[in-house]
Amino acid sequence: MSDRLPPLTALRAFDAAARHMSFAKAAEELHVTPAALSFQIKSLEQHLGAPVFRRLNRAVELTDAGKALAPGVQDGFQTLAAAWRSAERTQDNHTLTVTAGPAFTSKWLAPLLYEFAHRHPEIELRFSASLKLMDFGRDAIDVAIRFGRTTDEGLYSVPLAQEWVCPVMTPAMAERFPTPQSLTTAPLIFDDSINYLNPRSDWETWFRAMGIEHAPTHGPRFSQADHAVDAALAGVGVVLGRRALVVKDLNDGRLVAPFPVALDTGARFRFLCASGAETRPHIAAFRDWIISEIEKNAHITNAMTRVPASDYQRP
Repeated sequence: MSDRLPPLTALRAFDAAARHMSFAKAAEELHVTPAALSFQIKSLEQHLGAPVFRRLNRAVELTDAGKALAPGVQDGFQTLAAAWRSAERTQDNHTLTVTAGPAFTSKWLAPLLYEFAHRHPEIELRFSASLKLMDFGRDAIDVAIRFGRTTDEGLYSVPLAQEWVCPVMTPAMAERFPTPQSLTTAPLIFDDSINYLNPRSDWETWFRAMGIEHAPTHGPRFSQADHAVDAALAGVGVVLGRRALVVKDLNDGRLVAPFPVALDTGARFRFLCASGAETRPHIAAFRDWIISEIEKNAHITNAMTRVPASDYQRP
Protein backbone atom coordinates (compact mmCIF):
# COMPACT_ATOMS: atom_id res chain seq x y z
CA MET A 1 0.00 0.00 0.00
CA SER A 2 1.22 3.51 -0.85
CA ASP A 3 0.74 6.77 1.04
CA ARG A 4 1.00 8.70 -2.23
CA LEU A 5 -2.24 10.62 -2.69
CA PRO A 6 -4.09 10.85 -6.00
CA PRO A 7 -4.32 14.18 -7.83
CA LEU A 8 -6.45 16.81 -6.12
CA THR A 9 -8.62 17.15 -9.25
CA ALA A 10 -9.51 13.46 -9.04
CA LEU A 11 -10.43 13.76 -5.36
CA ARG A 12 -12.53 16.85 -6.11
CA ALA A 13 -14.40 14.95 -8.83
CA PHE A 14 -15.00 12.03 -6.48
CA ASP A 15 -16.24 14.34 -3.69
CA ALA A 16 -18.77 16.05 -5.96
CA ALA A 17 -19.99 12.76 -7.41
CA ALA A 18 -20.31 11.16 -3.97
CA ARG A 19 -22.35 14.11 -2.68
CA HIS A 20 -24.70 14.20 -5.68
CA MET A 21 -24.60 10.46 -6.44
CA SER A 22 -24.69 11.63 -10.04
CA PHE A 23 -21.84 12.16 -12.49
CA ALA A 24 -23.92 14.62 -14.49
CA LYS A 25 -24.75 16.84 -11.49
CA ALA A 26 -21.16 16.65 -10.23
CA ALA A 27 -19.89 17.72 -13.67
CA GLU A 28 -22.31 20.63 -13.65
CA GLU A 29 -21.11 21.75 -10.22
CA LEU A 30 -17.45 21.62 -11.27
CA HIS A 31 -18.12 23.19 -14.70
CA VAL A 32 -16.62 20.28 -16.62
CA THR A 33 -18.10 17.81 -19.08
CA PRO A 34 -19.43 14.45 -17.82
CA ALA A 35 -16.71 12.75 -19.86
CA ALA A 36 -13.99 14.80 -18.13
CA LEU A 37 -15.45 14.01 -14.72
CA SER A 38 -15.67 10.30 -15.56
CA PHE A 39 -12.01 10.39 -16.61
CA GLN A 40 -11.03 11.84 -13.22
CA ILE A 41 -13.01 9.16 -11.36
CA LYS A 42 -11.30 6.42 -13.41
CA SER A 43 -7.93 8.01 -12.66
CA LEU A 44 -8.75 7.85 -8.94
CA GLU A 45 -9.82 4.21 -9.19
CA GLN A 46 -6.60 3.30 -11.02
CA HIS A 47 -4.60 5.04 -8.32
CA LEU A 48 -6.49 3.14 -5.60
CA GLY A 49 -6.57 -0.14 -7.47
CA ALA A 50 -10.27 -0.62 -6.80
CA PRO A 51 -13.57 0.90 -8.01
CA VAL A 52 -15.18 3.59 -5.85
CA PHE A 53 -18.53 3.58 -7.72
CA ARG A 54 -20.78 0.93 -9.12
CA ARG A 55 -22.15 2.13 -12.44
CA LEU A 56 -25.80 1.12 -12.60
CA ASN A 57 -28.28 1.61 -15.42
CA ARG A 58 -29.14 5.25 -14.70
CA ALA A 59 -27.44 5.80 -11.36
CA VAL A 60 -24.28 5.18 -9.40
CA GLU A 61 -23.65 3.93 -5.90
CA LEU A 62 -20.59 3.85 -3.71
CA THR A 63 -18.59 0.67 -3.29
CA ASP A 64 -17.20 -0.27 0.12
CA ALA A 65 -13.98 1.52 -0.83
CA GLY A 66 -15.96 4.58 -1.91
CA LYS A 67 -17.93 4.59 1.34
CA ALA A 68 -14.67 4.47 3.31
CA LEU A 69 -13.18 7.33 1.27
CA ALA A 70 -16.13 9.75 0.96
CA PRO A 71 -16.39 11.15 4.54
CA GLY A 72 -12.69 11.91 4.82
CA VAL A 73 -12.53 13.54 1.40
CA GLN A 74 -15.55 15.72 2.18
CA ASP A 75 -14.08 16.74 5.56
CA GLY A 76 -10.76 17.44 3.89
CA PHE A 77 -12.22 19.83 1.34
CA GLN A 78 -14.26 21.57 4.03
CA THR A 79 -11.08 22.01 6.09
CA LEU A 80 -9.22 23.36 3.06
CA ALA A 81 -12.05 25.80 2.32
CA ALA A 82 -12.07 27.02 5.94
CA ALA A 83 -8.29 27.46 5.91
CA TRP A 84 -8.51 29.42 2.67
CA ARG A 85 -11.21 31.70 4.12
CA SER A 86 -9.05 32.24 7.20
CA ALA A 87 -6.07 33.13 5.04
CA GLU A 88 -8.18 35.57 3.04
CA ARG A 89 -9.39 37.25 6.23
CA THR A 90 -5.83 37.90 7.36
CA GLN A 91 -5.57 40.24 4.37
CA ASP A 92 -8.84 42.05 5.15
CA ASN A 93 -8.52 44.66 7.89
CA HIS A 94 -11.62 46.57 6.82
CA THR A 95 -14.40 44.03 7.49
CA LEU A 96 -15.08 42.79 11.02
CA THR A 97 -17.52 39.94 11.59
CA VAL A 98 -18.71 39.63 15.20
CA THR A 99 -20.96 37.07 16.84
CA ALA A 100 -22.70 37.76 20.16
CA GLY A 101 -25.87 36.59 21.89
CA PRO A 102 -29.13 38.22 20.76
CA ALA A 103 -29.73 39.92 24.13
CA PHE A 104 -26.22 41.40 24.36
CA THR A 105 -26.40 42.51 20.73
CA SER A 106 -29.74 44.30 21.10
CA LYS A 107 -29.24 45.83 24.55
CA TRP A 108 -25.53 46.67 24.62
CA LEU A 109 -23.86 46.49 21.22
CA ALA A 110 -26.48 47.90 18.87
CA PRO A 111 -27.24 51.13 20.80
CA LEU A 112 -23.53 52.00 20.98
CA LEU A 113 -22.39 51.10 17.48
CA TYR A 114 -22.66 54.66 16.19
CA GLU A 115 -19.75 55.49 18.53
CA PHE A 116 -17.52 52.78 17.06
CA ALA A 117 -18.56 53.70 13.51
CA HIS A 118 -17.70 57.34 14.23
CA ARG A 119 -14.24 56.39 15.54
CA HIS A 120 -13.51 53.85 12.81
CA PRO A 121 -15.36 54.71 9.58
CA GLU A 122 -12.87 52.52 7.68
CA ILE A 123 -14.20 49.32 9.34
CA GLU A 124 -17.36 47.62 8.07
CA LEU A 125 -19.10 45.74 10.90
CA ARG A 126 -21.11 42.58 10.33
CA PHE A 127 -23.03 40.88 13.15
CA SER A 128 -24.30 37.38 13.76
CA ALA A 129 -26.62 37.50 16.78
CA SER A 130 -26.47 33.88 17.86
CA LEU A 131 -25.72 31.67 20.86
CA LYS A 132 -24.52 28.88 18.56
CA LEU A 133 -20.96 27.67 19.10
CA MET A 134 -18.88 29.14 16.31
CA ASP A 135 -15.65 28.07 14.67
CA PHE A 136 -13.50 31.06 13.74
CA GLY A 137 -12.23 29.34 10.59
CA ARG A 138 -15.29 27.47 9.37
CA ASP A 139 -17.84 30.20 10.14
CA ALA A 140 -15.75 33.17 8.95
CA ILE A 141 -16.01 34.89 12.36
CA ASP A 142 -13.41 37.40 13.56
CA VAL A 143 -14.66 38.10 17.11
CA ALA A 144 -17.05 36.35 19.50
CA ILE A 145 -18.57 37.81 22.66
CA ARG A 146 -19.62 34.96 24.92
CA PHE A 147 -21.08 34.69 28.44
CA GLY A 148 -20.51 32.15 31.19
CA ARG A 149 -17.84 30.62 33.38
CA THR A 150 -16.16 28.42 30.78
CA THR A 151 -12.49 28.55 29.85
CA ASP A 152 -11.38 29.30 26.31
CA GLU A 153 -8.56 26.87 25.53
CA GLY A 154 -6.54 27.76 22.46
CA LEU A 155 -8.19 31.15 21.95
CA TYR A 156 -7.25 34.72 22.74
CA SER A 157 -9.65 35.63 25.56
CA VAL A 158 -10.16 38.91 27.42
CA PRO A 159 -12.53 38.85 30.42
CA LEU A 160 -14.94 41.77 30.37
CA ALA A 161 -16.92 43.16 33.32
CA GLN A 162 -18.23 40.73 35.94
CA GLU A 163 -21.95 40.18 35.52
CA TRP A 164 -24.29 41.01 38.41
CA VAL A 165 -28.06 41.22 38.75
CA CYS A 166 -30.20 43.58 40.83
CA PRO A 167 -33.82 44.78 40.80
CA VAL A 168 -34.45 47.43 38.14
CA MET A 169 -37.71 49.18 37.26
CA THR A 170 -39.12 52.38 35.85
CA PRO A 171 -39.01 55.50 38.06
CA ALA A 172 -42.82 55.34 38.34
CA MET A 173 -42.66 51.73 39.54
CA ALA A 174 -39.99 52.68 42.09
CA GLU A 175 -42.37 55.25 43.64
CA ARG A 176 -44.98 52.52 44.14
CA PHE A 177 -42.52 50.10 45.79
CA PRO A 178 -40.11 52.16 47.90
CA THR A 179 -38.55 49.39 50.05
CA PRO A 180 -37.10 45.92 49.49
CA GLN A 181 -39.91 44.49 51.63
CA SER A 182 -42.50 46.13 49.39
CA LEU A 183 -41.17 44.14 46.43
CA THR A 184 -42.78 41.06 47.95
CA THR A 185 -46.09 42.47 46.68
CA ALA A 186 -44.72 43.95 43.45
CA PRO A 187 -45.28 42.46 39.98
CA LEU A 188 -42.06 40.56 39.39
CA ILE A 189 -40.62 39.61 36.01
CA PHE A 190 -38.61 36.39 35.66
CA ASP A 191 -35.61 36.16 33.35
CA ASP A 192 -35.07 32.43 32.80
CA SER A 193 -32.07 32.90 30.51
CA ILE A 194 -29.52 32.43 33.32
CA ASN A 195 -31.30 29.71 35.26
CA TYR A 196 -28.52 27.35 34.17
CA LEU A 197 -26.01 29.19 36.37
CA ASN A 198 -25.02 27.51 39.61
CA PRO A 199 -25.34 29.07 42.16
CA ARG A 200 -28.65 30.51 41.06
CA SER A 201 -29.03 34.28 40.81
CA ASP A 202 -32.80 34.51 41.10
CA TRP A 203 -35.43 36.42 43.06
CA GLU A 204 -35.36 34.08 46.05
CA THR A 205 -31.59 34.49 46.34
CA TRP A 206 -31.80 38.29 46.13
CA PHE A 207 -34.51 38.45 48.80
CA ARG A 208 -32.39 36.24 51.07
CA ALA A 209 -29.46 38.63 50.56
CA MET A 210 -31.77 41.38 51.84
CA GLY A 211 -32.74 39.29 54.90
CA ILE A 212 -36.23 38.56 53.52
CA GLU A 213 -37.59 35.04 53.24
CA HIS A 214 -39.63 35.15 50.04
CA ALA A 215 -39.62 32.68 47.15
CA PRO A 216 -41.81 34.16 44.41
CA THR A 217 -42.87 32.01 41.47
CA HIS A 218 -45.72 33.97 39.92
CA GLY A 219 -45.16 36.49 37.15
CA PRO A 220 -44.32 36.70 33.43
CA ARG A 221 -41.35 34.56 32.46
CA PHE A 222 -39.01 35.21 29.54
CA SER A 223 -36.48 32.90 27.95
CA GLN A 224 -34.63 35.88 26.44
CA ALA A 225 -33.08 38.41 28.83
CA ASP A 226 -33.64 41.40 26.55
CA HIS A 227 -37.37 40.63 26.40
CA ALA A 228 -37.51 40.64 30.20
CA VAL A 229 -35.78 44.03 30.28
CA ASP A 230 -38.16 45.37 27.62
CA ALA A 231 -41.09 44.31 29.81
CA ALA A 232 -39.63 46.25 32.73
CA LEU A 233 -39.15 49.30 30.49
CA ALA A 234 -42.79 49.05 29.51
CA GLY A 235 -43.80 49.21 33.19
CA VAL A 236 -44.93 45.59 33.42
CA GLY A 237 -43.00 45.01 36.62
CA VAL A 238 -39.59 44.68 38.27
CA VAL A 239 -36.85 42.50 36.81
CA LEU A 240 -33.54 41.25 38.14
CA GLY A 241 -31.57 43.08 35.49
CA ARG A 242 -28.22 41.84 34.26
CA ARG A 243 -25.49 44.48 34.31
CA ALA A 244 -24.62 44.38 30.61
CA LEU A 245 -28.26 44.55 29.54
CA VAL A 246 -29.50 47.34 31.84
CA VAL A 247 -26.49 49.58 32.36
CA LYS A 248 -27.34 51.91 29.47
CA ASP A 249 -30.99 52.27 30.57
CA LEU A 250 -29.81 52.95 34.13
CA ASN A 251 -27.37 55.57 32.92
CA ASP A 252 -30.05 57.23 30.76
CA GLY A 253 -32.64 57.17 33.57
CA ARG A 254 -35.19 54.96 31.82
CA LEU A 255 -34.66 52.40 34.57
CA VAL A 256 -33.59 52.85 38.18
CA ALA A 257 -32.03 50.53 40.76
CA PRO A 258 -33.34 51.91 44.07
CA PHE A 259 -31.99 48.99 46.14
CA PRO A 260 -28.37 48.72 44.96
CA VAL A 261 -27.57 45.31 46.38
CA ALA A 262 -26.43 43.22 43.43
CA LEU A 263 -25.83 39.48 43.24
CA ASP A 264 -22.53 38.56 41.63
CA THR A 265 -23.33 35.69 39.27
CA GLY A 266 -19.74 34.46 39.07
CA ALA A 267 -20.05 34.60 35.27
CA ARG A 268 -18.90 37.22 32.82
CA PHE A 269 -18.72 38.12 29.17
CA ARG A 270 -15.47 37.43 27.33
CA PHE A 271 -13.97 38.89 24.17
CA LEU A 272 -12.70 36.01 22.02
CA CYS A 273 -10.77 35.69 18.78
CA ALA A 274 -8.37 33.21 17.24
CA SER A 275 -4.99 33.15 18.96
CA GLY A 276 -2.70 35.61 17.19
CA ALA A 277 -5.56 37.51 15.53
CA GLU A 278 -5.71 40.00 18.41
CA THR A 279 -2.88 41.97 16.82
CA ARG A 280 -4.83 42.68 13.62
CA PRO A 281 -5.72 46.39 13.65
CA HIS A 282 -9.51 46.14 13.27
CA ILE A 283 -9.81 43.40 15.93
CA ALA A 284 -7.62 45.32 18.38
CA ALA A 285 -9.64 48.48 17.72
CA PHE A 286 -12.92 46.69 18.46
CA ARG A 287 -11.54 45.14 21.66
CA ASP A 288 -10.23 48.47 22.91
CA TRP A 289 -13.55 50.16 22.10
CA ILE A 290 -15.58 47.58 24.05
CA ILE A 291 -13.33 47.95 27.08
CA SER A 292 -13.55 51.75 26.95
CA GLU A 293 -17.36 51.66 26.69
CA ILE A 294 -17.60 49.35 29.72
CA GLU A 295 -15.39 51.73 31.70
CA LYS A 296 -17.71 54.65 30.91
CA ASN A 297 -20.41 53.09 33.09
CA ALA A 298 -18.13 51.75 35.81
CA HIS A 299 -19.69 54.28 38.22
CA ILE A 300 -22.94 52.29 38.14
CA THR A 301 -21.17 49.10 39.20
CA ASN A 302 -19.12 50.99 41.78
CA ALA A 303 -22.34 52.28 43.39
CA MET A 304 -23.53 48.71 43.95
CA THR A 305 -22.99 46.62 47.04
CA ARG A 306 -22.12 43.37 45.32
CA VAL A 307 -22.52 40.10 47.19
CA PRO A 308 -21.79 36.57 45.91
CA ALA A 309 -24.96 34.69 45.01
CA SER A 310 -23.32 31.58 46.47
CA ASP A 311 -23.53 33.09 49.99
CA TYR A 312 -27.34 33.12 49.95
CA GLN A 313 -28.34 29.75 48.55
CA ARG A 314 -30.92 27.73 50.40
CA PRO A 315 -29.19 24.97 52.43
